[in-house]
Amino acid sequence: MLHVRYGGTAGLDLTAAAPGPEGRVAGYAHLDRDGPDAASGELVVDPGYRRHRAGRALVTALAAAAGERPLRVWAHGDLPAAVALARAGGLRRVRALWQMRRSLRDPLPDAPVPAGIRLRTFVPGQDEDGWLRLNALAFAHHPEQGAWTRADLSVREQEDWFDPAGFFLAERDGRLVGFHWTKVHDGTTGEVYVVGVDPAAHGGGLGRALTVAGLRYLRDNRGLTEVILYVDEANRAAVRMYKALGFARATTDVMYGTG
Repeated sequence: MLHVRYGGTAGLDLTAAAPGPEGRVAGYAHLDRDGPDAASGELVVDPGYRRHRAGRALVTALAAAAGERPLRVWAHGDLPAAVALARAGGLRRVRALWQMRRSLRDPLPDAPVPAGIRLRTFVPGQDEDGWLRLNALAFAHHPEQGAWTRADLSVREQEDWFDPAGFFLAERDGRLVGFHWTKVHDGTTGEVYVVGVDPAAHGGGLGRALTVAGLRYLRDNRGLTEVILYVDEANRAAVRMYKALGFARATTDVMYGTG
């Protein structure tokens, strides 16, 4: 949606024509060639034209368009049809992203802010550069989040859902060491959009304190009753923390890839 609204820098759009003379679009795929390590694609097929090889054609076209770069394709839901399509296209499972959920009607645990840390909220026009430095440090090994630029942050600041009052920053001696950026989807559901902590501050409970601060904001200030988050299946430390805070896995998105 951000590509549609604000434009991408190296994207490619592909469509699959429906069988027959009507000329309808049976499927659509988008390839983002900006990724640091691979080209990343997503595709959808009209339910009325599934099992007509439209998905297979789009996967083949994505692989060709990626050229010599590895291709990564997201499947939203760990479904048998997606597994079969990936296998037919010569793709293997390379990553899984869990969606976890929690009711905000259930009590929230205590999570004291570590000594020497001050929490405040994001100030647009002031905190962008500091946040980007911390984000790159916290997600240095993340294939997408750690590569964010000022432009990536700017387009999200323009979105209707952007709420600096729900964007929590942690400071120690005037330096940013952690953050929790929340997001509101509708009148009932919020999201733990991104939580990041300086690696030098790991292990002291800061991530837990930031997460709970954001959950309290979504419940008490925005009146929401449910919250979701996305976390890499391989990030065992984060999964353990979220489970301890009452989250449970709801769905799984799978990335398939070549190379």
